[in-house]
Amino acid sequence: MGNWGNGNFDSDTAADHLGTVTDRLIAEVAEAMSGDPVEIEPDEYWGVAVPCNLELLHLIAQQNYVGVSLPDPDTLAGWKAKFLTVWDEAIDDLEPTPDHKEQRRAHLVRTFDQLAELAKAEQA
Repeated sequence: MGNWGNGNFDSDTAADHLGTVTDRLIAEVAEAMSGDPVEIEPDEYWGVAVPCNLELLHLIAQQNYVGVSLPDPDTLAGWKAKFLTVWDEAIDDLEPTPDHKEQRRAHLVRTFDQLAELAKAEQA
């Protein structure tokens, strides 16, 4: 196994581990997005966990560590469209304030878009 520095992520083993971690985050999102849309409504577990996983992927990928996996931009675009459609259809039932609704949706859009930017840069 090779080492290229003294950091926690500066070895082949660490890169393999990071790939496993990021692959798991992606697999969880993929499974949630391919399942029953009710499961990704705003008050359901995956309605909260999907954006969390995407933000974790973004934070990890920003570090430029070797071994990070990201979904391709087309997959992210499809997930974004489906997630926001479900969110838009379900959010009013939860009676959010207009301010919260607007700000939360903007944050969700940003979460998908920032990861898509990194995924596009990775492909370039």
